[in-house]
Amino acid sequence: MHPPHPTHRPQRHPGCRTGEPLHVFTTLDEPTGRLLVPCGNRRANCCPPCSRLYAADTFHLVRAGLTGGKGAPETVRSHPRVFATLTAPSFGPVHGNHTGRNQRCRCGNHHREDDPALSTPVHPETYDYTGAVLWNAHASALWARFTIYVRRELAALLRLTHKELRARLRVSFAKVAEYQKRGLVHFHAVIRLDGPDGPDTHPPREATADLLTLALRRAHVRVSLTLETDSLGTHELGWGEQLDIREIGAFPEGSALTDEAVAGYIAKYATKGAEDSGTLDRPLTCNSCRGTGDRHGTACAHCDGTGHHHDPASLPLAHHARQMVRTAWALGSLTELAHLKLRKWAHMLGFRGHFSTKSRSYSTTLGALRDTRRAWRTAQTRARLGLADRDETSLILDSNWIFHGTGYTPGEHLLAGTVRAQQALALQLKHEGETGR
Repeated sequence: MHPPHPTHRPQRHPGCRTGEPLHVFTTLDEPTGRLLVPCGNRRANCCPPCSRLYAADTFHLVRAGLTGGKGAPETVRSHPRVFATLTAPSFGPVHGNHTGRNQRCRCGNHHREDDPALSTPVHPETYDYTGAVLWNAHASALWARFTIYVRRELAALLRLTHKELRARLRVSFAKVAEYQKRGLVHFHAVIRLDGPDGPDTHPPREATADLLTLALRRAHVRVSLTLETDSLGTHELGWGEQLDIREIGAFPEGSALTDEAVAGYIAKYATKGAEDSGTLDRPLTCNSCRGTGDRHGTACAHCDGTGHHHDPASLPLAHHARQMVRTAWALGSLTELAHLKLRKWAHMLGFRGHFSTKSRSYSTTLGALRDTRRAWRTAQTRARLGLADRDETSLILDSNWIFHGTGYTPGEHLLAGTVRAQQALALQLKHEGETGR
């Protein structure tokens, strides 16, 4: 589904030398009289087709940093590489499923796999919702500090100064954020050691995957961030005790953790958002006053001065998710926390970072992948129109586009849903080895 479908009214692009019209496109010939374009939304719940494209790009970006290609050399396969998962700390006991270990939950019961109580607080009245929201808001800062401490620990383990370390190796990574059911983010990351010039050079022999793992574990316990406020007191923020680090095999054969599996795992979570933890996929702030409740010195007429277009207390959410949203909204009113913009990100439970990021030298970029795809599509179109042998500089594109609106009409929504269902069925039959007849 491509939610935004602007109506376009393009004219024509005549040849510069002769003025001869080579091709004319008009939306009058389209079935709906409009040209539908992709929205580019990465979230699967908002736009499945665009999210699949985003996931595919993320897959190739991560895989290129593991196996080479897309500008990265194939020698990166021999570099030390690990797959790490960093989690949030506990802010209170939550319901868990321990049936596989024949243990009861803290509440004394066994929970089914589909029990909505799983990962929600056992004692909501004592759960540290303030700490949970503040941790989400600082998760990206904790990751930034983590990468700094990793380099420091590597320098200490190799008995090098920071300057000497930069001259001998470089730490590259690609990570993605995922929401747990308890409403807290955790990070999955591919971390790789390169030579001083990036993936084109191999790190020194003593820089092994075991050394990288040790540096990650040491950095993990060192990272902390102190938040001091007059109204909330002091909060010490750091990582949770759970840290999973696994070496990525140099080759798929005989390795439990393969390049393909890691790239697919990260790409899968790159299209998910906070809504997977039971919250909203859209901001709560009023569009007119941007959450301030004030409009030119008077109360905003659109939200009656509340700053929100939906009351957080009345949202149709589960109790835990609603309480996280309400806490973020309440904390957003504190002047000391204004820089966190918690009201703007209340629907994200306080997290305001990018879902997928990478270091500069890890591999290619999403922009480069999109440019390559755009150039390939343009070449296909030029060949189909018989313009492949025309000099690009000798052509003039004259167009007139008018934005019509965002979203499908009811009829288009039904048609798009039917097409998606047919494509999903065809893909399922292909994977199952059926002919589809």
